[in-house]
Amino acid sequence: MGIIKTIRLIEKQIKPYTVPSVTRIAEKRDPYQVLISCILSLRTKDKTTIEAAGRLFKIAPNPVSLIKLSRGRLEKLIYPVGFYRNKAKVILGLSRKLDKTFGGKVPKKLEDLLAFKGVGLKTANLVLGLGFNIPAICVDTHVHRISNRLGWIETKTPEETEKELKKILPKNEWIGVNTTLVTFGQNLCLPVSPFCSRCLAVNSCKRRGVYKSR
Repeated sequence: MGIIKTIRLIEKQIKPYTVPSVTRIAEKRDPYQVLISCILSLRTKDKTTIEAAGRLFKIAPNPVSLIKLSRGRLEKLIYPVGFYRNKAKVILGLSRKLDKTFGGKVPKKLEDLLAFKGVGLKTANLVLGLGFNIPAICVDTHVHRISNRLGWIETKTPEETEKELKKILPKNEWIGVNTTLVTFGQNLCLPVSPFCSRCLAVNSCKRRGVYKSR
């Protein structure tokens, strides 16, 4: 079975499940809010991320309004996201840089995004894809694990996975593959004991690294 057909099968079976928090926030197509929600979501449950982002964006939806907040106020707004104190420092820093260097607008270039302290390749690609609709593949632990488990690629790092996926996926699939595989990975294709008996794509899966399933 081809990769695109497998993706369509995965999309079909994840319909009952809620998509990741950043994808939901990105429905507004606001690159700044996508960027900030990405930072909030690191090592934080989706429910907590959604609630913290809602509190924050109600008061400070853009860099200009956010830099008026004290660090203590920002910490209270985003608590209890993981590492909230450090994230507050990062968010204030990049918001000030956005205001001073980019006129309050999030840049559309990968290299500009990566120049911000606290912004890595995963976050930068999510901002490009979900914030600007620019083709980019965001590879997190789910995308890396599942792409290898299915047998699409054979890589050791997320960076290698991104390069290899770009070779085999059409550009119109790049943005959506993260949401699809993250939702799949959170609910069915779990890291340990995935629900293979309930998976529509099981016949096209190489099941690499699967030692026990349900």
